Amino acid sequence: MTDHDRALFDAILRNDFVSFVYRCFLHLNPGTKFLPNWHIQAIAYQLERIRRGEITRLIINMPPRYLKSITVSVAFPLFLLGLEPWRRIIAISYADDLSAKHASDFRSIAHARFYQRAFPSMRIARSTEGEVITTQRGFRKATSVSGTLTGLGGDVIIIDDPQKPIDALSETRRNSVNQWVPNTLMSRLDNKQTSAVILVMQRVHLDDLSGFLASSSDEWEVLSLPAIADTDAVVPIGPNEFHFRTSGDALHSTHESIETLRKLQQTLGPDVFAAQYQQAPVPAGGAMIKRDWLRYYDSAPPHEVGSRIIQSWDTAAKNGAQNDWSVCTTWQVADGNYYLLDLVRARFEYPVLRDTALGLAKRFKPHEILIEDASTGIALAQELREKGDCFVNPIKIEHDKIGRLYVQQAKFVAGRVWFPRNAPFLAELEMELLTFPQGRHDDQVDSISQALGYEDNGYDYTLSWV
Repeated sequence: MTDHDRALFDAILRNDFVSFVYRCFLHLNPGTKFLPNWHIQAIAYQLERIRRGEITRLIINMPPRYLKSITVSVAFPLFLLGLEPWRRIIAISYADDLSAKHASDFRSIAHARFYQRAFPSMRIARSTEGEVITTQRGFRKATSVSGTLTGLGGDVIIIDDPQKPIDALSETRRNSVNQWVPNTLMSRLDNKQTSAVILVMQRVHLDDLSGFLASSSDEWEVLSLPAIADTDAVVPIGPNEFHFRTSGDALHSTHESIETLRKLQQTLGPDVFAAQYQQAPVPAGGAMIKRDWLRYYDSAPPHEVGSRIIQSWDTAAKNGAQNDWSVCTTWQVADGNYYLLDLVRARFEYPVLRDTALGLAKRFKPHEILIEDASTGIALAQELREKGDCFVNPIKIEHDKIGRLYVQQAKFVAGRVWFPRNAPFLAELEMELLTFPQGRHDDQVDSISQALGYEDNGYDYTLSWV
């Protein structure tokens, strides 16, 4: 490069954090291709707000292997000290070896020629395995959770993955970390009002440090980045700049496609995937419905005399609503047991909703179709009556969603509700069912609650209204 090109390049690194992250990645991973994505801009924007003092408490929840540690624990302290060499940064991870790895990466870049050229104000006075001190008395100090902090204070504390997923299963270890942070770590802040704390982690439990801090105070800014968007979302990526994320989108499709994530979901299981990849941990054992109550079948039971096929529709509140889902579950009811045969869940404009319902009715030939007698369900019931050849039963609902599922708990406890073991929709269904009513969605639960109100001798209004 010419001197002019080099000066321009250095100026870019000083003024654009995303470009600086890119350069740090190339330094630490020579020969590996950097895959840019909007989520790095989203993280960078929140970190810049920290640097400017606009916010002082930040939680970033995101899946593993999406550059969170390089961005937050390595590049951000380097960028911050490069611009303000007097900053005092404490970086913490769950174990000494992980903390040492981040510290080693930090030192490697801090001593690199490109960094020293881009940030001439940052000069190193002393560099050891766990600490780098600048000539202006700033530093980055590395330690582990519950590590030694005596006599140490800082104006930025970074907590990166404070507990192993397996440790989060222990209530004693969770509580130890959750109490250590507010009772000990926060006392190390130079100024309790203006100093900053950043927590970056994958969710590992409903009561992990992220959940504990966010629920104990509303001062925390939370950036949650699930691997698969479960709702449409508008994510800030800069001042007056936003990324519009559509439900079902992969966080970084070039890095991990939807197909890859679905395979991971099957491999890891719904609980682990919900926590570590979706940032929506399932309550231990389930909430209203417990995991131990769930039953599975490998092959659908034969359709014998006396068994009945029913379909249960939970339709979107509004025709074509962008954030509402419509769900149809198809069941075989036999000898008091409920076997889920099929599940369809999507956002439908009304004509597509109608055609889908007609197609499902033709495919399964249900004895009865249950449709909530409200919103678009009213019109759908009318059209199915006119064009279908099965009985359509409009269901009036007079109680809330929690009450409707509560009434059906006994059927789960008795082992009367069966799900297809290898169905592609099973993982998402289990996550919604086991997290209800704390989860983000409840449309599949509504369809199930409505279906379970059906008895062998017809729909039991008493159960649905209790």
